[in-house]
Amino acid sequence: MAKTVLVAMANGSEDMESVIMIDVLRRAELDVTVASVHEKQITCARGVHVVVDKLIGECFDTQFDMIAIPGGLPGADNLRDSEVLKDMLLKQQASNKYVAAICASPAVVFQSHGILTDKKATCYPAFAEQLDDQSSTGAKVVVDGYCVTSQGPGTAIEFSLKLVELLCGLDKAREVASAMLVDYQ
Repeated sequence: MAKTVLVAMANGSEDMESVIMIDVLRRAELDVTVASVHEKQITCARGVHVVVDKLIGECFDTQFDMIAIPGGLPGADNLRDSEVLKDMLLKQQASNKYVAAICASPAVVFQSHGILTDKKATCYPAFAEQLDDQSSTGAKVVVDGYCVTSQGPGTAIEFSLKLVELLCGLDKAREVASAMLVDYQ
């Protein structure tokens, strides 16, 4: 049975991070559900329109192996402000299941909701000062337990491949990377 991933999006989510994450995870044959905290069609930060699979409320009672969120502004703010997503992220963390965020979202969403308490993380450099632990902010991707964070658009492929590695193993991540002509570990 394929591992399940929820990619939560909002109006203003970062275009590249969202699409790359969804694409790479699906290339790994993961069961990816894309859900919006707004309506079914959202507009990303740079104007890309995305039609999602579900609204976030429809996913509340579903268990996922991972919940992943893109950054971008005002997307990260919109994700932070979703009480349903907040509850899902906290439940996911309490269940020792993966949560992942990139760009502004580690600081804006995860830090705001206490998900980074006693965790090393990275994020978009302009938001790094908001992290309690700044010891890993220079890293492109940081994994601390079941929490995965990354810096931004330029690290989206590496971040997504790391998510594949965590859920499917290193061989699968390398297979997906090779097919995309990307070097990976």
